[in-house]
Amino acid sequence: MTHPILEMTGISKRFPGVVALDHVDLELRRGEIVAVAGENGAGKSTLMKILGGIYQPDEGRIRIDGQEAFIGSVSDAIRRGIGFIHQELNVLDNLNVAENILLGREPVWGGPLKLVNRKKLYDRAQVFLDRLGLAVSSRTSLGDLSIAHQQMVEIAKTLSLDARILIMDEPTSSLTLTETRRLLDVARELSAQHEVSIIYISHRLSEIEDLADRVVVLRDGRNAGVLTRGEMSHDKIVKLMVGRKLSHSYVQPGTRRRPQCFEVRNLRTTRYPACAISFDVGQGEIIGFAGLVGAGRSEVAQAIFGVDPALEGTFLLKGEPIRIVSPRAAIDMGIYLVSEDRRRTGVVLEMTVRENITLPAISDYASAGLIDRRAEQKAASNQCDQLNIRTPSIEAKVADLSGGNQQKLVLARWLSLNPRVLIFDEPTRGIDVGAKAEIYQIMRDLAERGLAIIVISSDMEEILGLSDRVAVMHEGSITGILAREQCSEEAIMRLAVGKVGRRN
Repeated sequence: MTHPILEMTGISKRFPGVVALDHVDLELRRGEIVAVAGENGAGKSTLMKILGGIYQPDEGRIRIDGQEAFIGSVSDAIRRGIGFIHQELNVLDNLNVAENILLGREPVWGGPLKLVNRKKLYDRAQVFLDRLGLAVSSRTSLGDLSIAHQQMVEIAKTLSLDARILIMDEPTSSLTLTETRRLLDVARELSAQHEVSIIYISHRLSEIEDLADRVVVLRDGRNAGVLTRGEMSHDKIVKLMVGRKLSHSYVQPGTRRRPQCFEVRNLRTTRYPACAISFDVGQGEIIGFAGLVGAGRSEVAQAIFGVDPALEGTFLLKGEPIRIVSPRAAIDMGIYLVSEDRRRTGVVLEMTVRENITLPAISDYASAGLIDRRAEQKAASNQCDQLNIRTPSIEAKVADLSGGNQQKLVLARWLSLNPRVLIFDEPTRGIDVGAKAEIYQIMRDLAERGLAIIVISSDMEEILGLSDRVAVMHEGSITGILAREQCSEEAIMRLAVGKVGRRN
């Protein structure tokens, strides 16, 4: 057995009102892939931020190669060969791909002038893109890429640091199946051929079972157990995570077709102006939108919500034409979007939980121009209780919440109003299995109350488990709409690659 390259012993970290970590231990050997699993708020990201130099522990010690190590900053971590791929994107969309990958490490010439050698810059960056199998030029503006491709650029940036210890925090949360497989292959290659040690955090337990040599499970900021490769199973990991056996996550839909609620006719988006799509969703129905990244699903959601107004198209609500030219117009009609990028477009990080929940309808809490704080507090507390949002207080800043609790907060904001149509774009991205089960139950309850629900997801299991019908998109067009009894992974993938099917 080789000597550990990393030992984290008795690590504790406290924030106001919260014990994030309570004497946690973690060990990593050279060339080993160790997964860290746990529910949102279990302490996974906090532990990794301590290793990455973002936080310092209140107690405990870190040893690297058997030597005591103080990691006081991100620069310290990088110098010690620790690379960090964060759950949320840390890229600059005003720069191109190469400038993002080699930021601060650009090849220069001209002596004291330090002029950037653009050819070397692009060539060096392209090596890491090719290594990931990403068919993107290093000269491409990052702002022109999808979120999935931006995530891959961030991975390429970390690989360029020649890290000995690589932390991957939810690296596949916005990647397609093909991109995910490639990333897992890269992780295996780094481990086997280059002896890079990898700490892998993911809520996708199938990835952990497929990739990891060991899984360390955290629960409520403490070590809950360790499973070796031979011991791992979905049920065992979940039981350690939640302290109990978790029943099946999906709430099966009924077979009864509901009255039509919302209809889209001949919608053309700015992304795919030549393609017109039409579909409807019934009252109490969940329609899933499947397809490969870049198929145009998010653009449809943004057009319906008025973020990026449609070039053409008609919307009907309960059979009556409606006009949507802005998000405000959509909100006034009871049509709400739970966006895929919660940190950028879903919540205001520096505001409190209370302020985020009541923000869309702040006028409802005002009288004579003054905000009724008690009414705000009551509404916010009710939503936190109903959705089990874990927060030390409704006055806590949203930036201090875990990713899963931030996502539930976005949902709480809309549910405090009176929605008629809810659009979920990647609703459980970066959310643990326990929180997923809660979200699925909420979605099915909302459908039973008569809401029309549109779900966009890259998670095939989620689409198959949730949807009454599935619309599949390819390059801006709907290639088929499948009834529940027709749905299978094979049927959906056939349509996702462009084979046209029937519409139901």
